[in-house]
Amino acid sequence: MYKIIKNMMRRIKKSTTNFVTCKSGKLSYLYVCIIFFFVYGNYFLIGSFYNNILNNKQELTQSSSTKYALSSKHANFINVHLHKIETDKKEEEVIITLSNIKEDITIKNETIESKSKPVEKQLEKPPKILVLVLACNRPSVGRCLDKIFKYKPQDIEMPVVVSQDCGGEEQTASVIKSYGEKLTHIIQPDTSEIHVKPQDHRFIGYYKIARHYKWALKTSFSRWPDVDSVLIVEDDLDIAPDFFDYFLATRPLLDKDNSIFCISAWNDIGKKDIIDPSAVDLLYRTDFFPGLGWLLTRNIWNEIQPKFPQSFWDDWIREPENRKGRACIRPEISRSKTFGRVGVSKGQFFDQHLQYITLNNKPYPFRDYDLSHLLKEKYDEDFLDTVYGTREHSINDVGKQLNVESIRVTYNSKDELDMLARKFGLLADRKAGVPRTAYKGILSFYKANKRIYLAPRKGFNDYY
Repeated sequence: MYKIIKNMMRRIKKSTTNFVTCKSGKLSYLYVCIIFFFVYGNYFLIGSFYNNILNNKQELTQSSSTKYALSSKHANFINVHLHKIETDKKEEEVIITLSNIKEDITIKNETIESKSKPVEKQLEKPPKILVLVLACNRPSVGRCLDKIFKYKPQDIEMPVVVSQDCGGEEQTASVIKSYGEKLTHIIQPDTSEIHVKPQDHRFIGYYKIARHYKWALKTSFSRWPDVDSVLIVEDDLDIAPDFFDYFLATRPLLDKDNSIFCISAWNDIGKKDIIDPSAVDLLYRTDFFPGLGWLLTRNIWNEIQPKFPQSFWDDWIREPENRKGRACIRPEISRSKTFGRVGVSKGQFFDQHLQYITLNNKPYPFRDYDLSHLLKEKYDEDFLDTVYGTREHSINDVGKQLNVESIRVTYNSKDELDMLARKFGLLADRKAGVPRTAYKGILSFYKANKRIYLAPRKGFNDYY
């Protein structure tokens, strides 16, 4: 028996064609099988069994130590041909030739993954992203930094800079410095008093934040001239395991589509009971600037820097003259979540809303997927066709046992939208006329196991 196997292996090594063979145990008879796994959304198992050798039948026991996975790009090019069967009394050899392969086959000794790559992506030069953590006087910044260094990819250069305000408050500075050479610690030098009108003094914290933002972004882009983007993380943010994969995958969209203004990890209406927990891959365009873990490019910074505001910088970005009709990308399930109850907002917004946002805990390999469907030309047509191709229902139908996966609820005015939003548990406010998460006036969320679209009448043109 050993002689038979040895002869088989010698023949395989000498052949110029790729062969795949399976092991057999110390049996009286030889059985050979071929297992191929083809990936286009599913794996197919094709076994070739040579039975009834020497008038006996016995099933082959496959070695459990090795599984063979074939790259999906070869699925259309592999033809399996029975090459040769030689019979010599006590010996039976089956050699399967894999022919007509246009590209090399990679055979991996590994367990087959549950999900395959749907596209063969070309190697692209990775974007040069700097991670900017904005800190002040929260020693809990260590919680944020721990997650950053836990999830930041090791194979891509991505410097981490912590910009500290509050005069470099010592306890927080000590935590930051404890990370040593893993990061760069910079301190915003201007601690002078900001003079505001008496009625605006209660907003002094927002003025300080805007001053820090402007200095930190300006310093990051000037001190690291090879960086093309800055990923902004506040010191009170938790991030999801796929946080960086999400930004690395979506960053190229900003170069391909000048109608995209930013990438954000945040879903303003991402509460547990109004998201689809299985939609880890679902991304949207939104006319509402989300913030809370977001990326902007050097080009966008060069555009907004000369007129950066003295306060309420996020509301300023949302103004029509600054947004200029551009959109941001945001996920169905947030890749960031704030744990900072104490801050300039005095915790009220946190207690009422922020603490209930769901943070994704099921990593999704965004970089393995083609995200070109988010480009405006394709997205707008597909999204609007989907929404307005969905049957219209009343709000009273939402809880009914309807045999549908999605419904559309129409609103005819801003007041009606506010009423519907409150009934569904959404935030009913708007900034610069834009409801949170809206795109083309449409809000998408998940309730009672249905996708729900709150949509204006078809032909909506403007928020303002």
